[in-house]
Parts: sequence; C-alpha cells; structure tokens
Amino acid sequence: MVQPSRCQAAVTVLRGIEPVLVLEQLGSSFFDTALLMVVKDRSVNASYPDAHLSREESQQKAMTDFYMTYNLVILLTTILPALLLARLGDRSRRKVPIVVSLGGYLMSRVVLLLVVLFRLPLEVMFGSAALFGLCGGFAAFWSGVMTVASLGSAAADRSKVLMRVELLYGITGLVGSLLSGHLFLLYNTSLGNGTLLLSLGTLMNLLCFIHSAVLLQVKQATNQEAEEDSQILSDVSSTAAATEAPAGINKVNMALLFAAAVLYVSAVGGAVEILPMFVMKEPLSWTATQVGYGNAAGCVIFITSFLCVVVFRRCIGDIPLIMIGMVSFASGIFFMSFVTATYMFYIARSLNMFALIPMPTIRSLLSQQVPASSCGITLTALQLSLKFAGLAYIPASTKIYQKTLNWFPGLIFLLAATLTVLAMIPISVIGCRSAQRRDYEKIREH
Repeated sequence: MVQPSRCQAAVTVLRGIEPVLVLEQLGSSFFDTALLMVVKDRSVNASYPDAHLSREESQQKAMTDFYMTYNLVILLTTILPALLLARLGDRSRRKVPIVVSLGGYLMSRVVLLLVVLFRLPLEVMFGSAALFGLCGGFAAFWSGVMTVASLGSAAADRSKVLMRVELLYGITGLVGSLLSGHLFLLYNTSLGNGTLLLSLGTLMNLLCFIHSAVLLQVKQATNQEAEEDSQILSDVSSTAAATEAPAGINKVNMALLFAAAVLYVSAVGGAVEILPMFVMKEPLSWTATQVGYGNAAGCVIFITSFLCVVVFRRCIGDIPLIMIGMVSFASGIFFMSFVTATYMFYIARSLNMFALIPMPTIRSLLSQQVPASSCGITLTALQLSLKFAGLAYIPASTKIYQKTLNWFPGLIFLLAATLTVLAMIPISVIGCRSAQRRDYEKIREH
C-alpha cells in the first residue's frame, strides 16, 4: 500500500507546476549570466569619441545602452500578447500562457547560442527580445504560474502558497547562479565563451517546454473560498486568523494596491537594472564566477522572505508583512549606494533579506478580489501595469547612472530607496482603512 501511494505522490508532483519552475529558472539563471558576460566581452572595444569617455566608461555606457534597448523591446512587444494569452487562459485554457511563453524562452536561448557559436552581431539579440516578447515573455509566464497556483489554493492560504512558489523559484535560482559562473569558464576556445553554459540552459528550457505542453496538469481548489474571491480585503490584512471579508469590491483599496505595486517594482526594477553593470566596474570589477555568486546572493532572498512569511504569518497579517519587505529593500538598497568592496555588497544584500515579500502578497490580495474566471486577467493586468512602469524606469535609471558614473554611481540606488518609501504610503492607507472598518464593525456588533 505504501509503494502505490509514493508513486501517486511522485506523479502528482511531476504533473504539477514545480518541475516547470525548476527547469525554467535553471535555464534562466544560466542565460542571464551568459548574456551579461557576452555583452561585457562585446563592449570592451566600445568607444564614444564625442563624449570623451575613458575605456571603462565607454564599456559601461555600451552595456547599459544594450540592456536598456533589449529590455524596452521586450516590454513593448509583451503587452498585447500577454493580454491575449491571459484572456485565452481565463477561458479554461490555463496552460496556454505558460506553454506559449516558454516557447519564447526557448527561442531566445537558441538565438544567444547562435550569436556565440557563429560570432553574430550582438544586435541580433534585439530580434530575440522581440520574439520573446511576442510569445508573452515573463509577464505571461509568471501570471500563468501565479494563476495556476492561486486557483489551486484556498483564499485563506493563498499568500503562503504563492510565497512557496517564490521559494522554489529562489532555491532553484540559487543553485543555477552558483553553477553558472563556473560553467561559463568551461568552454572550447574554438566555439567561444559560455558555449557549454548556454547549451545546458537551452536544454533546460527545451525540457521545460515539453513538460508544460505534455505533462503539466492544472487543478482547481474545491474549497468554496476559491470561488468567493470577489470579496474585498479581509481581516487577514491585520490578523492571520480571520478569513471573512465584507461583500463587494472596494475600488479605492484596489487602486492603492496597484499604486503600491507600481512604485515598489519601479524602485526594485530601476536598481536591479543597473546592479549588474555596477559590479562590473571598478572598484568591484567582478569576474563570471563572482557574478554567479552575486546572483546566488539575490536568490537567497527568496528563501529568507519565505521563512519570514512562515514565521510571522500567524501573528501579523498581509499589510504588516508588505511593510516589512519594503523596509528591508529600502535599507539594503540605501546601503548599496555606498558599496566600494565585495564584502559590502553582500552586507547590502543581507539587508534585502525580506525584499521579495511585498509582490506575492499584493498579488494574493488582488486575486481575492475577483472571481476565478477573471483571476488570470487581473494578475496579468497587474503584471502589464508593472511593464508600463518599466517603460519609464528602465531608460530613466540607465540615463541617471550614465550621467552620475564619474561622481556618484550609487545615486540610482538612493533614488530607489526613496521610491520604496513612497510605495509604503498607499499600503499604510490600506492598513488605516482596514482598521477603521474593523472598529466600525465592532461598534455595530454592540
């Protein structure tokens, strides 16, 4: 009797979303390190005679310009396909956003591998970015994953379930990042740097695509709470034990959640956009191995954020958890502004240990405001709002970094900390509104 139960459990895990997350994140970890190192190598001889820049400044400008264009192409091409895929997903085809977006992941990995093998111009990657975006990109993939995870859980447990997804994603990223720096150095000189790393990453994405198309099974929670998501913020925002929510949708609170998410992601995205280039320049001057370790340090945040949710979830609600995460990021990124040595970088990252709590918690709260039939489009609308914000913060952070490269390259991190503080305001307003509503309900009871 034990053996069949174990086999059934193994099949359940195999057909769940977990293998998709593991394979995709491994492939992405390998790809991110490889792309950064390829861009660095191709930017060594960049020159800007009119700007009178030094060799290192020219390399930094070339790298930031590439990533700015690359990310903007992805953002612009992602918007409409992600909406269409989300609509299709809400029409009982939940796997479609995940499968199609993973096809885009696979094609982009293949293109970078071809760029390395055949010495193609780096600009070819802009076409790869367009293909990736037209397949829905990360917006479609992550919204699809979050929708599947949300519908498979009850509303009361949703924050913890979504954080568990983030935890698995982070652990896999930690392993992939630690390996990526070492794998990048293992190459055949006749083929080019990163060939082995990119080949393994492409294989991971191929297996992920096949798994999502053939084996992935979408389940929906039988608990009636999963169908009562049209209720507005419940007392869970202030106490973990409460599960009832007032009827109707409070549009003010919905708008505040969107505003907080946009401000926070703008802060995080602007800082993370610049961080890879920041560690490449003096005085840090990281190698491929150090880049892998640095990415791994970022992935540890997934684990510490999850542990924070598990430990404090029983005594505090979602709103305080979001505030803890925002304070964590603001303090860490503020310290990052003054980093001049590698050990200081890791100190700054350690302060960011709870920085990933806000977004899955905000997504959890939003998913509880709509019926299951609209869950996918709601989460995708949030994701696309964040993408539109990227159209502003990506070029802004790039240009600010380039302008302050000589006198204070960490200024962009100070600005990110300021934006995070601003993001705390709408969350605080939601907390105050929830407290007032609870007081009013207690008065009515008496």
